[in-house]
This record gives sequence, structure tokens and C-alpha cells, in this order.
Amino acid sequence: MKENRPYVLSIAGFDPSAGAGILADIKTIENNEAYGLGVISALTYQNDNAFEKVEWMSVSQIIEQLEVLQKRFSFEYIKIGLIQNLEILNQLISYLISHISYLKIIWDPILKASAGFEFHKKVNLKLLEDICKQLYLITPNINEACELGRFNNAQQNAEYLSSFCNVYLKGGHDEENTGRDILFLKNKKQLVFEASQKNISPKHGSGCVLSSAITANLAKGMNIENACAEGKKYVSAFLASNDSLLGYHKTRHNFTN
Repeated sequence: MKENRPYVLSIAGFDPSAGAGILADIKTIENNEAYGLGVISALTYQNDNAFEKVEWMSVSQIIEQLEVLQKRFSFEYIKIGLIQNLEILNQLISYLISHISYLKIIWDPILKASAGFEFHKKVNLKLLEDICKQLYLITPNINEACELGRFNNAQQNAEYLSSFCNVYLKGGHDEENTGRDILFLKNKKQLVFEASQKNISPKHGSGCVLSSAITANLAKGMNIENACAEGKKYVSAFLASNDSLLGYHKTRHNFTN
């Protein structure tokens, strides 16, 4: 029987180690039974534990890549990762919304590389709010959420931003409840997701993997609650796959193997 997979577009940075960025996104999307398309937003010079430098793609370069794909493929779900700044992100989102119908955008707000490089030092709150109004979901970790909002508290900021879009707060950096994630829905409902596996270890690019898995499952028709639950299972298996910084991707059917 022929399998028809939905197309999912990732706009993200190129990480030569393939642990994070667009290569990790495509591997994740494939293993979650969708077909991944990619647009490069930046060239990074890094491995799994060292970051040297970044070369940014301009808005026009990103859009040129998009235009070629649009001639051939249709996609309703787009995951955005590393972007130079909020101003460029806003320009890009405006283009996407004006050129693609029924679009849902998932943004993984990468403010700092896991290898230590800081991308964004100050967030324009008004611009952030305007951007979030156009998004379907954002997936910050605890540290990022502390920078994205009016408060110095991650959960307060996540709840505040959920008045504009859905927010999935990743708890990998939560010292008290490590691995406990919280989904803040626009309808004020909150759902908690616990790690589904033991013996997990930190992984380069785990945030990219989670947001891509969620996006792929949304594209397959799951509601946001189920897509996030499946994404959590996938990233938990990824974190438990070995004890190095570069995790292994397994098919969804082999999570318990």
C-alpha cells in the first residue's frame, strides 16, 4: 500500500555535527512518519560541544529557498529554529502568512546554543508579542522562557505568552522537576508531560528534536495535546538512546526496544 506522508518544512541553522538544527529536524520528521523539507537560516561552525561562529542567511536568501520549494510542494506546518533576530523572524513570518494558506507555524526560540554561544541578548517585548500572535506554538526551555516575557519566572512568562499562542515549556533545565514539561494552551488549559524513560542523559539538539517531532505529528492530523505527548515520548527515547551528547534516532515503533 502506498504511503502518503505530509510535508513538513523546517527553517533552521546548519549544524555540521547533525545533532541540532536542520539535519536533526529532518531526521526527526522522517522518523515521525512525515517528509521533511529544509531551508537554511544560518551556517554554524560547531560540533556537539564547541561553537565557533555563525554566518546568517538574509531574509531574501531564506525566501529564495522557500520560493523554489513552493513551486513543487505544499506544506501547512512549518517549524522555525535558529533565526538571527526577532526583526528578521517577523519579516519571515509575514511572508509565510501572506503566501501560504492554512499555515501553522511552530517556533523553537533558540536564544543560546547548547555549546555556549549566545545569539540574542535582549528581547523586544512588543515585537515578541506581535510575533506570537501569528504563531501556533512556541517551545522554549526554562532558561529561554525566563527571557521571553514580562516576568523573571519561566512559568509566569509561559502563561502570559499563552494568551497569544500555545506554549510548550520544556523542563530539561528545571532543577526541581527535571524533564517535566508543561503545555500552556490558549484556552487556559494546562497539561503536564513527564519523561517516559529513565537513564536519560543530556543531548545536543534535544530541543530541536522535540519541536520537530511535535510539528510532524501535528502535520499528520493529531491534535496539539496528542502531538505533544508523542513528541515527548520521542525525545525521551532520544535522550535515553546512549550516554553521549549525540543521540540516536529510532523509529516511533521501536521506542520500547
